Amino acid sequence: MAFDTLLPRPVSVTPAPGSCPWPSTVDVRPASLPPEGYRLSISPSGVVLEVADAAGEVYGRETLRQLAGPAAFRAAGFTPSSLPCGVVEDHPRFGWRGCLLDVARHFRTKAEVLRFVDLLAAHKLNVLNLHLTDDQGWRFEVPAFPRLTSVGGWRPSSMVGSGGAQDGRPHGGFYTGDDLREIVAYAASRAVTVVPEIDIPGHARAALAAYPSLGDSSSYEVWDSWGISTSLLSPSSSTLDFFRQVFDHLLEIFPSPVIALGGDETPGATDEHRKFVRLLAEHLVARGRTPMGWDEVLDIDGLPPMVIGAWRNEDAGVRAASAGHDVVMCPEQHVYLDHRQSADPGEPIPVGWVHTLEDVYAYSPALEGPRLRGVQAQVWSEHLDSVRRVDYMAFPRLSAFAEVAWSSGPRDYTEFLPRLRDHHLPRLDALGVEYRPLDGPHPWQTRPGVPGRPR
Repeated sequence: MAFDTLLPRPVSVTPAPGSCPWPSTVDVRPASLPPEGYRLSISPSGVVLEVADAAGEVYGRETLRQLAGPAAFRAAGFTPSSLPCGVVEDHPRFGWRGCLLDVARHFRTKAEVLRFVDLLAAHKLNVLNLHLTDDQGWRFEVPAFPRLTSVGGWRPSSMVGSGGAQDGRPHGGFYTGDDLREIVAYAASRAVTVVPEIDIPGHARAALAAYPSLGDSSSYEVWDSWGISTSLLSPSSSTLDFFRQVFDHLLEIFPSPVIALGGDETPGATDEHRKFVRLLAEHLVARGRTPMGWDEVLDIDGLPPMVIGAWRNEDAGVRAASAGHDVVMCPEQHVYLDHRQSADPGEPIPVGWVHTLEDVYAYSPALEGPRLRGVQAQVWSEHLDSVRRVDYMAFPRLSAFAEVAWSSGPRDYTEFLPRLRDHHLPRLDALGVEYRPLDGPHPWQTRPGVPGRPR
């Protein structure tokens, strides 16, 4: 397997004559390199991997696996008898190379989350933004408040597509504290940080169904529809104390320096709701963490320095940086992977704008400078009711996004496409990823008759 098959594209490659017997011992050495960087030297006498840090070793070994060919990605670990000689020097473009996985709308089992972590690591992505709570389900066990999962963790039915029809099928699930500790440790061993998200003060119907006193009504149900619910948490002192306890328990499990608290899509929010968000952000700061919110929180006065997820547009990220916040660019116009992949009516449950593989590969954030932490793709799951549907919507677009996030310099889609098609898709095949074929869905990947919400 040649060096020009690597994805994401490395900073530099210097091929050399000869081959290296494989498998072989890898001599790992520390080196003065940029953060997460590595220098991989392959010669007839062996492999030397110089690394900046533990993450650099993970990425250097992933490059070795790619050079060993697609069969090396199978669980049995088949490998060739030799590797090409040469030197790969590499480090990432951005420090935050993220993907959001929504496990609230449709629950993904622990095993499926671990598999998704493996897929992020294989693409040198390093942040899993785990969206744990929403109107349609609460997936985070809090022992002090057991009804969050016993009541908020399941719903009696789900909307099919966007037409209002219900499937009548109960849906639920949640992660225990030990499940989440396992996910965090597993991800850390693969240089992936898990950033949890508990969404407040909107997207909270599941919590309200469990504890109606958190709201302004005596009765709520876990929502069985998609869209934006108008139900908000009551910005009372008792609700604030409740969520301080929830976030304190979250901090015991997740060591991530950044903790996400949502703050988006809150029709009818008052100044008291905005103060509620600010006080919880200050609580996270007092606990030594950096709060992260979606860009709507920029309308809140007196926020502490935060990480802002700029999702509504590029201008939101520029505004956030100007206000002194760090920014993760994740605009829905470019990197929402639940959006449809072509204008063909055969695309299953067509949602949002058309984001083709080429569109995602062409994305480059409008913001530059020290306030830009990086970029993040989003996998919202209203219409992704199985891991097969997640595979179809995420890949191979997430592979293209990985090169956006990792590789510096100009990008050429005509160079990328054959590298993806001829070399990287076989790796995804070996991993068992049911991605969307480049020429459109397989028949079993379509959803005839299920209405979407295209824009």
